[in-house]
Amino acid sequence: MHAPMLDYAALSALAAVVQEGSFERAARTLHVTPSAVSQRIRLLEERLGCALVVRDHPCRATEAGQRLCRHVDQVRLLEHALHGALPALAPAPEARVRLPVAVNADSLATWFMPAVAAFAAQAPVLLDVQVDDQEHTAERLRSGAVLAAVTARAQPVVGCNTRPLGEMRYLAVATPTFVARHFAGGVGAASLARAPSLMFSLKDDLQTQWVRRLCRREVELPRHMLPSTQAFVDAALGDMGWGLHPQALIAPLLAAGRLVELVPDSPLDVPLHWQHARAASALIDGLSGAVLAAASTALLPPS
Repeated sequence: MHAPMLDYAALSALAAVVQEGSFERAARTLHVTPSAVSQRIRLLEERLGCALVVRDHPCRATEAGQRLCRHVDQVRLLEHALHGALPALAPAPEARVRLPVAVNADSLATWFMPAVAAFAAQAPVLLDVQVDDQEHTAERLRSGAVLAAVTARAQPVVGCNTRPLGEMRYLAVATPTFVARHFAGGVGAASLARAPSLMFSLKDDLQTQWVRRLCRREVELPRHMLPSTQAFVDAALGDMGWGLHPQALIAPLLAAGRLVELVPDSPLDVPLHWQHARAASALIDGLSGAVLAAASTALLPPS
């Protein structure tokens, strides 16, 4: 007995709920009632024998739901390629393909956005940009939450292609006032264990990496938690703490003397890679081309 074919109306309902965050907004997107969306997903869950949506605020996909959403995204990419080959099947001019992408916050705040904005202005896509630490964006690829990612991981995720982007240079900086107050006797394990540092999130280990390389041992750092690239800069300028900032972002502040390096000529260079689902898609190829071109001018060459 053959297994039943996937119900693409139900899959579209699932993808809409996950993208919109609620059954009501998904229903408006699909031009049906919320009860119809709920019924489609319930029947799909019964057929597959597992939950696909965590009914929360906002709604989110389970692991199985994420895999199905990735399948929907890939099918839409394939349909777009088919429309290009067979114009008679072309969708309405306003039809756009969702492209979920993961990127680290510092790339998003510096070089990434201009590239993808120019691409999205010309291509029939709707970008869904998700932010995570560069050490963890590959997990979103693996789970199926995104189709492409800027990641620190060189080893390709299963089913993905990978290309080196270059290296993002970070500098450990603070204001001259902060350095005079906390590091008058020099920058070492003892002074770093006392001076407040800045940290983006619990996933952020840039400060730890820099200190480990400088001191050749682990140092427990007092830290402020600030999950925003701009807040990082503002906090440094406000004498809250020292931290690792993208050189491209703070170059004018260094030139003006408002920020200074804790230890001159001690950058931390973080290799970045571009990974994307191994799907034959002109849209994925176009996005990849834009990202690679931007990285070639904004980042240091891969070492």
